[in-house]
Amino acid sequence: MSEQFSVRVTVRGYETDTQGHVNQSVYINYAEHARWSLLRAAGITQTGLIGKGVGPVALETTIRYKRELLAGDEVDITCAFEWSGGRTFSVLQTISKADGTVAAELKGVGGLLDLKERKLVANPQDYFKELSTEPSLFGL
Repeated sequence: MSEQFSVRVTVRGYETDTQGHVNQSVYINYAEHARWSLLRAAGITQTGLIGKGVGPVALETTIRYKRELLAGDEVDITCAFEWSGGRTFSVLQTISKADGTVAAELKGVGGLLDLKERKLVANPQDYFKELSTEPSLFGL
């Protein structure tokens, strides 16, 4: 597993529902933001991925909600990759308030799609390693 990368965001008022807490779908947006921030920090761009003929795909996401988030809360979203050696990988993420209180835990299963064949590539970690300027961010 890679070391945990983290990015901070502030909960915006329009991300909350009528009960005043963050809408459930926003947690997925936060997780996606952290994953793309990690890719950028590692030197991987959408253009680079497309140039290699691949694109990341989400296959499964599980969210465990632990505490509510409110407008104005500062939250840190972590992101760590686990490699299975097969066609898929896992991404473990935690969304925590600035005081360390865990608001949600997410586990995703993803892969890299061959954009021509429309099938998952074998050993996606090889693509991440090749495209990355900082493969250690992926535990590679």
